[in-house]
Amino acid sequence: MQKKSESHSLSLITTVGDAIQWGADHFEGADLYFGHGFDNAWDEAANLVLYVLSLAWDSDSDVLYRELTEKEKVKISHLYDRRIKEQIPSAYLVGEAWFAGLKFLVDSRVLVPRSPIAELIENQFTPWLPQAPKTILDLCAGSGCIGIACAHYFPEAQITLSDISTDALAVAKQNISLHQISNRVESFESDLFAGLGGKIYDLIVSNPPYVDAEDLASMPKEYHHEPEIGLASGIDGLDFTRRLLTEAVQHLSETGVLIVEVGNSCSALDDTFPNVPFLWLEFERGGHGVFMLTADQLSEYRQEFL
Repeated sequence: MQKKSESHSLSLITTVGDAIQWGADHFEGADLYFGHGFDNAWDEAANLVLYVLSLAWDSDSDVLYRELTEKEKVKISHLYDRRIKEQIPSAYLVGEAWFAGLKFLVDSRVLVPRSPIAELIENQFTPWLPQAPKTILDLCAGSGCIGIACAHYFPEAQITLSDISTDALAVAKQNISLHQISNRVESFESDLFAGLGGKIYDLIVSNPPYVDAEDLASMPKEYHHEPEIGLASGIDGLDFTRRLLTEAVQHLSETGVLIVEVGNSCSALDDTFPNVPFLWLEFERGGHGVFMLTADQLSEYRQEFL
């Protein structure tokens, strides 16, 4: 959808395009941060307007000229007010987010899906997997977006979602039902691998807490609406990742692969384990701090991790 250039007072807006432009203008003038699925004010405003109108993102651009009812204007105004005054990510305001081309239900019990791992899933982890995985673990699953997306792109695989948070798992179970894949996706409450009963996986994918103490203290207000348990991981952001690197090899098949996002803590990880050949993956759509290690590498360097 292309922007419409005119800007109007909210009381005078008449069309969808007017409403989006009004929201974008006011979002840009407010102390807002765009980092929860959208990186600019126009898309954030469009997300709220399209939600109110029950319109899809791929709607024809002619929809920008559709006239709004007074009831629709009131609903849009309410969402705009909350976005500006409370600085709540728009995904929480509408209760949904998109990841790897799929819709997920979200609320403040889980992080807003935004991992660059989505791009890897859409490409079926090519060329990093030796063959299509039969068993996949989404560790620190949150909303379940990574594991459920894997289920979509690997229709023959069995998927496990694991999280320490019972609140997060409740949301994940809603998303399992939404996508009607309960026959292939199961969920477990578990601190790392403790509750998984020694299961073995061909692929373990994890977007764990990895924010260091300094970054956590300086994060924009939008992030403080998210559960801290899904973000904070000690002074250097690696408290969880250290444990994961130590234990993962026991839960991977011989040709298994581990893929983990550590974001800005990637430098700290390299500094902590300078001899480990982390493969840092690159993304066409942006993103960083995702590494890959094979089961053989995890075994070879296990003493360093210990």
